[in-house]
Amino acid sequence: MDKMRMESLNMTAINVEKVEALFPNCITETVNNDGTIKKAVNFEILKQMLSEDIADGDEVYDFTWVGKKAAIVEANKPIRKTLRPCAEESVHWGTTENIYIEGDNLEVLKLLQESYLEAIKVIYIDPPYNTGNDFIYRDGFSTSESDYKDQIGMYDEENNALFKNTDSNGRFHSDWCSMIYSRLLLARNLLSQDGVIFISIDDHEQANMKKICNEIFGEFNFLAQVVWERAYSPINLKKHFSESHDYILCYAKNMPSAVCNGLPRSTEANDRYSNPDNDPRGVWKSSDLSVGPIVESKVYEITTPSGRKVLPPNGYCWRLDKNTFQQYVQDDRIWFGPDGNNVPSIKRFLTEVKQGITPMTIWKYTEVGHSQDATKRLKELFNNKAYFDYPKPVDLIKRCIQLYSDSDCVVMDFFSGSATTAQTVMQLNAEDGGKRKYILVQLPENCDEKSIAYKDGYRTICDIGKDRIKRAAKLIKDSATSMEFDDGFRVFKLDDTNMSDVYYGADEYTQDLLKLMVSNIKEDRTDEDVFFSCLLEWGLPISLPYSAKSIDGCKVLTYNDGDLMACFSENITDTVIKAIAAEHPLRAVFMDSKFQSSPQKINLFEIFKTISPETHIKVI
Repeated sequence: MDKMRMESLNMTAINVEKVEALFPNCITETVNNDGTIKKAVNFEILKQMLSEDIADGDEVYDFTWVGKKAAIVEANKPIRKTLRPCAEESVHWGTTENIYIEGDNLEVLKLLQESYLEAIKVIYIDPPYNTGNDFIYRDGFSTSESDYKDQIGMYDEENNALFKNTDSNGRFHSDWCSMIYSRLLLARNLLSQDGVIFISIDDHEQANMKKICNEIFGEFNFLAQVVWERAYSPINLKKHFSESHDYILCYAKNMPSAVCNGLPRSTEANDRYSNPDNDPRGVWKSSDLSVGPIVESKVYEITTPSGRKVLPPNGYCWRLDKNTFQQYVQDDRIWFGPDGNNVPSIKRFLTEVKQGITPMTIWKYTEVGHSQDATKRLKELFNNKAYFDYPKPVDLIKRCIQLYSDSDCVVMDFFSGSATTAQTVMQLNAEDGGKRKYILVQLPENCDEKSIAYKDGYRTICDIGKDRIKRAAKLIKDSATSMEFDDGFRVFKLDDTNMSDVYYGADEYTQDLLKLMVSNIKEDRTDEDVFFSCLLEWGLPISLPYSAKSIDGCKVLTYNDGDLMACFSENITDTVIKAIAAEHPLRAVFMDSKFQSSPQKINLFEIFKTISPETHIKVI
């Protein structure tokens, strides 16, 4: 019987399988802590298989820090967590395809590994800049007791550290590098082959961030390091320099597959085109025919229609050779002026011009906004209240998304903050009629009780972010030019697994105790909680429609017209099983503990074998 794991992927085990597929002779066995046998990689043999010249020891190019190995282990380690649906805090729960997730993004990224594998076209993140005051996420890296105490701060209910990475911390840079490294490792898996990630960063960790990205994404997939002019005036109180810029690092998942859309052409640029000769090919503008340096074969005399004879300027030649020039004349692609007496020029038609302008690596605040303006716009949404410091402008993130997205893709931001990315996606869809979807992830960090946000009723950053999306959606919808767009979002909250301990450790319980276990699901969990856990494990997105109906007194959930059907009710009858099988779902899942006997479970498979043999069945 196929049983669900109800935990995230074990990336280490998956990587071992990949090595085994390529180099089976490099696989050996080792013993787990519980005495069971597991596969392992013999790295000495692997080294020999990969190279005659083994790079080992100190004389290798390497970027490392205290805790790097632990960060890699943490990224690959499975977790027993789940995402619980929260319909009451959502907007248009049943129809929206946007996702807002509250929880530690490291754990959330682990849970999304199957459902969104290579499904994200654009990732934009604005991680903590590590200025000495930024909140650093809680991670379970293995550390010594003394090292652990270095993480000055507080602890959550699971004894995970929640700490400020102050500059007095001896591992100031190491902690930050570990935090971002594990998350980027997982994020790369979610990017599509033509996907691109944009990362905002400042000078505190820019150098380290680029080295980390070079390692994770590959130096050959580096697209650009953009300089964003975030400030328009100097701060004279600064002793040496007034910083006026931040950076945006841009990496592709696979450089050859990434396609840059370019920047939209401006109205001003298009207005330079006209059609003084009523050319049926449309508007055009003239382009200089002369070019340097001199190529002797392209220096020749041209006679204009008026009879005037012209040569290229001194030190220049014509752009076209003589034969090509004559072809251009015959095709009416040479302009001699309204009276036929001008120095010839080439007609460049707007219809033949590349519609996307290649972006430059310096983004001026006049083009994409600045920090002060972003703060102002955000305050306007919240009745002139400032809840966030240094939010990013909508136009800045808009440019990132426009450059590499298409009209029906998924955009992710797992450092959501004030939820600017959500507003940007909605704005783009309202402008061009696109169907882009977003996935936002934000740690529900508590608001300071002395803060304006707390006094206004916001208890966490997530509360502000969700309200910002609602307010932004209304603002966009009120625009006269706004097209229809998805203004809703489904809220999910990271939580412990839905499964009771017995599900994972039945060997520790006596048979008598097991008989007393009415269900292996925690008492406070709903059918929908379990249902979405199944979607995640089966690798299905959590944004598509689903429905619920009653069959013979049992609740049956159907996802996306039969991608998955589930029933977790008591006393499941053959009538229910036959009704589900008659729908021919691709997948079906049932609660193991709800079957009264083994013959009944056997009957389940026999029914599906007869009615819907193509259905993949699992039990919890």
